[in-house]
Amino acid sequence: MGAAGAAIRGPRRTRSREAHVSHDAPEDSRALARLTELLRDAPAPPSQVQLERGLSALHTRLAGRRRSPRKLSWTVAFSLVGALLLVAALVWRGRGAPPERPVAVSRIEGGQLLQGGYLSESGASGIRLSFDEGSQCALSPGGRGRLRIDAKTGVRLLLDRGSASLRITKTREPRWSVESGPFVVTVKGTDFTVDWDPTSERFELTLRHGRVVVSGPLLGEDFVVRPGQKLSVSLPKAETVITEERAAAPASVGTTPAAPAASPLAAEPGAAATADLPAAPKPSSSVTSLPTRQWPAALANGEFDRILAEAERAGTEATLETAPSEDLFALADAARYRRRVELAQSALLAQRRRFPASPRSTEAIFLLGRVAELRASGRATALSRYDEYLARAPRGTYAAEALGRKMTLSNELEGPAAARPIAEAYLRRFPGGSYAGAARTLLRVAE
Repeated sequence: MGAAGAAIRGPRRTRSREAHVSHDAPEDSRALARLTELLRDAPAPPSQVQLERGLSALHTRLAGRRRSPRKLSWTVAFSLVGALLLVAALVWRGRGAPPERPVAVSRIEGGQLLQGGYLSESGASGIRLSFDEGSQCALSPGGRGRLRIDAKTGVRLLLDRGSASLRITKTREPRWSVESGPFVVTVKGTDFTVDWDPTSERFELTLRHGRVVVSGPLLGEDFVVRPGQKLSVSLPKAETVITEERAAAPASVGTTPAAPAASPLAAEPGAAATADLPAAPKPSSSVTSLPTRQWPAALANGEFDRILAEAERAGTEATLETAPSEDLFALADAARYRRRVELAQSALLAQRRRFPASPRSTEAIFLLGRVAELRASGRATALSRYDEYLARAPRGTYAAEALGRKMTLSNELEGPAAARPIAEAYLRRFPGGSYAGAARTLLRVAE
């Protein structure tokens, strides 16, 4: 039977896919092998109906095997478990979390939604919108905005002017954004008020609950605002201020929230810092832990006071002399946001002195101009800093802002005749920049 058996079995190994499993193997093993190959070679995952039919057939065969006196081998048992796991994985993948349905407006009070998403006020009490997933939005009286709803990108509120209070229902993915001038606020679930004045180019955001991320001029990308904080950005003054607001219950949407008192750390715009820096204690052993404090991450989370407190505990002078480059930069930003003018300037000067070849050293030139503008008589110094930065980095990170600030300060210090050539240069290089409106205004006045 040796040669004859070989001659009989030989063709079976090349005739079809069934030959991958010997016909001497149990019938269940051959069936499972065929099922595995079918799933592997299928052009698309099986449908729910196909999976249920396969499971039913498998259960029937298992029930028949239980009635048979033969026992399954360990190999067949493991094959059955593997097949069941494979089928379960396919079923789980096909049943993933259902997509969230698009947001829709359920009610509008005090106005109407016109073609193109324009929000038209019909009275003098503002516009209030309710959405079917529970979110609410209210525009202040006289506010102007447009609403864009897309199944893929979610809801966008384009605030052209005025104030908007929003209470957003929390979802798995960010589905709401607010665009105010050049600023974009991305939210998931939160309660906040945003204000934009296109005339003065001033942006404000007060966060009562949740978490938002803001991007725009003077902020960069992904600037995080925490609950209880108020972000104020003045483009003409190149000023960014963060103040801590007292925690309060969420304001009712449709009413104008009372403006909490500003933090004592924030002085009037343009005024010099009134408080002297605390005396620096002698360096201590805690200075050696500075490189591990991760101040850039703390800055991104809005923990400005933490950075300032840690620097003072370690000793201000010791921090300036030992902190790594990125920590120095974070310290300078935290001090600027808290209007600690002297500390901000010291940190930036230390950056330039200790790390002269780093990119941060060049960026510090521009920021020193920003800090100079916080002083009552610092405009001329700021102008020279912007000139220096543009000479060193004409295409640098802050080139557009430096040229815009140079145009603004030249107009204030030397008059429109000196500012117009700068306005023309700005529009040639940055026609969509945040100072483009001011540049065009300067040129129109000259006509």
